[in-house]
Parts: sequence; C-alpha cells; structure tokens
Amino acid sequence: MQAADLPLIRTVSRPAVHPDGTWAVVSVTRPDLEADAVVGQLWRVPLVSTSSTSEATPTRLTRGFRDTEPRFSPDGALVAFLRAAPQAAPQLWVLPVAGGEAVQVTDRTLGVSGFRWSPDGKRLAFLSREPEAGRYGSVEGIAPAAEGPRRITEWSWTRNGLGYHRDRPQHVYLVDVPDVAAEPVVQPVATAQGPAEPRPTVREPRRLTTDDVDHSGIAFTPDGASIAVLAEREQGAGQVGRSILRVLPLAAGAAGGGSEVELGTLGPQAVAFGPGGELYVLAQDHGPDGKDFVARNAALYVLSAWADPAPRRLTDPETQELGHEPVPLADGGVLLVLASRGTQQVVHVADDGVTTQLTSGDVVVTDIGVGVGAGGGTIAVSYGDPGSYGEVGVVADGAIRRRTDFSAPLRAAGVVTPTELTVTGRDGYPVHGWVAVPEGTGTHPTLLMIHGGPYSSYGVGLFDETQVLVDAGYAVVYCNPRGSAGYGQAHGRTIKQAMGTVDLHDVLDFLDGAVAADGRLDGSRVGVLGGSYGGYLTAWTIAHDHRFAGAVVERGFLDPETFFGTSDIGSFFGLEYVGEKPEQVAAQSPQAVAGQVTTPTLVLHSELDLRCPLSQAERYYSTLKGHGVETELVVFPGENHELSRSGRPRHRQQRFEILLDWWKRYLPVA
Repeated sequence: MQAADLPLIRTVSRPAVHPDGTWAVVSVTRPDLEADAVVGQLWRVPLVSTSSTSEATPTRLTRGFRDTEPRFSPDGALVAFLRAAPQAAPQLWVLPVAGGEAVQVTDRTLGVSGFRWSPDGKRLAFLSREPEAGRYGSVEGIAPAAEGPRRITEWSWTRNGLGYHRDRPQHVYLVDVPDVAAEPVVQPVATAQGPAEPRPTVREPRRLTTDDVDHSGIAFTPDGASIAVLAEREQGAGQVGRSILRVLPLAAGAAGGGSEVELGTLGPQAVAFGPGGELYVLAQDHGPDGKDFVARNAALYVLSAWADPAPRRLTDPETQELGHEPVPLADGGVLLVLASRGTQQVVHVADDGVTTQLTSGDVVVTDIGVGVGAGGGTIAVSYGDPGSYGEVGVVADGAIRRRTDFSAPLRAAGVVTPTELTVTGRDGYPVHGWVAVPEGTGTHPTLLMIHGGPYSSYGVGLFDETQVLVDAGYAVVYCNPRGSAGYGQAHGRTIKQAMGTVDLHDVLDFLDGAVAADGRLDGSRVGVLGGSYGGYLTAWTIAHDHRFAGAVVERGFLDPETFFGTSDIGSFFGLEYVGEKPEQVAAQSPQAVAGQVTTPTLVLHSELDLRCPLSQAERYYSTLKGHGVETELVVFPGENHELSRSGRPRHRQQRFEILLDWWKRYLPVA
C-alpha cells in the first residue's frame, strides 16, 4: 500500500439489520483525493448465503455525497440516515425500502449528529447543536471575527475537532416522520400582489432538553413514553468530564428537566433499554473525588427499572474492557464489544452477569447490529482483520462469516500480514506486539512505532500506517507496552505518575527482541516514531537512548506543565498521569529533557489540535533547534488531533509523503 492508495480504504458503519434478518444496510465511506473529502453511500448487503464462507454481492442503495448511519424503522419499511452535501452539515433523511427517493427530515443550521427511532416508528429523536444567536452562521453577515466575546467560567470550554462548544450546546429533538408517499412540497411563485411566502420543506422539531449543556446517548423506553439522555455535568477542579443520566417524558406539557437516575460515582457512557423496561448502563467509576480515570475500564450495570436507585454491576472492569452501546436482545441480556490483546470480540452479557464470547480469532469488531424483530437470531457486525479494513459479517457458531469484500482492491494493491510476537522484558514482564517485514531477501532498516493514548492499543486489523512504511522498505515493530489497554486495568495503571519508566523499557525491549528473533531486521539502522502519547514516548526515548538514526514526534504530549489550561483535557489529564508537584512533572516531561536529544527529529503537528495544542510542538521544536539538533517543524493548516485518521485526504497523503521523505534522508533503504 502506498500513500496514493488511501482512496482504497473502505470504512464500514454499524450494520442496520432488517427485521426479517436476511439483509442489512451499511454505510461505506472512503477518502477521495479529488474531492478532498470523505465520501460514501448506503449499501444493501444480503446476510443469508448458500455457503458459510462465500461473500454476498452488496448493491449500492443511495447516491449521496456522504450518506452515513443507517437505521431501520421498527417495521422495516423505512431506512433513516444522515446525508451531507459538500461543505454542508449532515441532515436526517428517510428512504422507503420498497422504492422511491429519500425524503429530507431536518434542516438544522449545524446539522444532525445522531438519532433513534421511536418504538412505534412514528417519530425520530435526534441530536443537534443549537448555536447562540449571532454565532456560527446563525445570522447572515456576521463573520466569526465579528462575533461577540465569549465569557467563560467553566473548566472545559473547547473540544478537539469542534472548537468552542459552550455557545452551541447539543440538544435532543423530537420530530414526526414524514409521509414518504405524500405529494412533494412545491414552492409558490410571486404574483402581482407581491412575493410568495415560502413553504416549509421539513417539519419543525420539538426540543426536549432544557439545560444548555451537551447531551448524548439517547434511548427510548420500550413503551415510547420517555427517552433517556446523557447530560454533561459541570466539572470540579481536577475532575474528569462526565455526564448524568436523565429520563425525559415525551408527553406534551411534561416537565422539561425530567428525572435524574442516581448512579453515584459512575460516569455513564452509553445506555439502552431492554424489552422488559430494564435499563442497561455502560459506565466508568471515577471514584468519590471524580478524578480516578487512568486505565479505568467501563463496566455494564443494569437497573430493573430506570427509577431503581441501585444499579447492579454485571461485569468486572479489572479484567474486562467493554465498549460499544449495549445492544439488548429479546431473550435477555445485551451484546457488547470486548477488547483483548489487540482484538475486539462480540460478547453476550446475561442479566446474571455471565459473559459468553461469541467470536474469536484475529478480528477487530467495530459495531454490532441485530434485527429489530429478529429476537437475536441474526447478529451482524462490521469488523476488520489483517487483510480487511472494514467488512460486514454474520456471527454464527463462535465465528464471523464474512458477507462482503470491500477491501479486495486494497489487498490487490499489496498488503503485508504482520507476525505476532511476545518478548520477555528486562524485568520478566511479557511485552506483546507485532512485526511487519517487507517482502524479499536481505535486511531492512527498522522502525519502532509507538501508539497514542496511553490507554489505547495496537491491534490485528489492517493498518495503513504500517502498510505504507513496509511498502517503502522498512520493517515495522510495534507493541502494547505497560500503560496500554486490552490487558487489564493493572497493566494500564502501571505508568500512572510513572510515565517514561517501564513503558520506555517495554518498547525498547520489544525492539531488541524483535531484532534478535528475525534476521531480516537490521538493528544497526533504526528509527522511532509515534503520535500523541506515542509522540511523548518517542521524545522521551530519544532523550535517553541515542541509537536512533531519526525520529518523528507527532501531535505529542510534550510539555505537561503548559498542557494544563491549554488542552481540551488539560484540566485533569496531566494531574492524574504525571502528578501535580513540580518535581513530579519535570521528572516525566520530554520538554524538561529536550536538551539531551541529539537524534534528528521531525516534529509534526496540526494547527487546530486542541488535544495536544500546537504550542507543545512549537516549544519542543524551538528547544531542539536551540541545542543544534537537526530538526524540522511541519504544521498542517486546518487540521486537528485526528489528522492521520480523519484529516482531509490530501493532507493525509501529504503527511505520508513527508514521513517517507524524512526517513529517506535519515534512514535510507539500501
């Protein structure tokens, strides 16, 4: 795979399974270099096949610029989805399954970000940001620079990828589903008496939430009389941001605030109602002071009814890392995604807490769908594996039966399957990871790649970063050192207020072990690179180990002292990870030891990165420059912390080209 092959990467959404369980609808999106945007449409995928291994033949269902997030109505007659035109915010549409054109449901200034069907299929609840008057284009002629000042009193006021959010809170709205068989709206023209009054093309929604804070996680009660929402709560000093759970009655004239569900120290992340009215909540326990977030896994809780004051924990967060919105089944329990050692599997959690793993092997399940009326009989997933970036499969007999092959063009361009490796570190700790080596004979210069997070992980799925570097002739080694996710909380919490200690040892020991295990890796010609926390550990590594011919420090957490008050998570992240005392911070700060660096270093950052602000890179680069280090600072305009994953396609291609140019200069392939 090369940088120009980015358009071959297909990302597959959550499968919307038809109630009869025989087919699903997914959104398939891809980066388009000519449009310089992510484009995609909805596809129909048969889930039933005469063969247990053969792929079905998907067919394109829509032809919008970017159509995403399909969901079937309860009776299966309509598919609702989000459609975005070029340079425009996504709006909610519905498409009749029997045939016909899609009908627009919303026309929101800042678009729609998520939605759910009511149980009777007559209404849609959706999330949308409400701009303060005069901001974000809500008043024609008022440019961003002419907007009024923002008066800030909270600990958090920006979000990476969004910017300021307090003056455009995300609310929950309710709207009637349009009649897709009705006459289309035709606009009248002017008469001799004057211009005609425009007719509305969409129905006016009703706002359900009242507090001017961000809301998320909407879920209807089984009877459709109420809706659960997650409402952002104000942070205290040093506290991690979290939400409260409210249930809002939908009857006209009902109290807007609803009822708060008491969850104690839990921070809810996702909610869902079971068919009997039980409420499932995926939540982290942040402790009595609201600060204990480092390597804390979410656990699944259940309340027999939403007013139940005693949530019952069903899973063990110490050993189980669960994610995804709970998917309730008609016969009890829910489906979730379990992350483990670089894989993501589907699990069923029963109401008594018994967890059953439904898939296995080298797969990364990203989303789950079941038919509304399928009773759990058909479980479809979107997933990746070492040869596929995103596919649709059916869960059966403990495995995933693939039903698509959207990644076939990418494999045809050439991909390498990494080899799994576990290395015993200097203190006896096992370090788990992978090694990817170019085809052919001879030895190859070797790159040590370090992931972000730190409570994140590399996995078994096809990874464009690895593939592009291997195609250029580099062996790539990457692992999940202590501090990573997917190996239990104890593994992740080891580096709390001890960053740059055992995590440094683990990545270096894995590099040494990989070189010793495979003669094709040239241990005398090595480089190191990483982004975010990976940028932190890269910068820390080259200050303490000078074997590397070059380094790339990307979007790094480099200066914990100035991170506080500038990052969108700066009010709490560094305080828990590196501590509060000046001597603690200095002992774990790459900026504090930047004067020890001699390795040629490329510092790569995005202009609008609010997670690790640009000042982190600018100060680090200037320090290296002042100490005579060969260095270069590259800044991508208009991009945020997610440049390498969801940035503009041309910027993503240019980023790869810059990386390869750097390695060609300082670690050339023979």
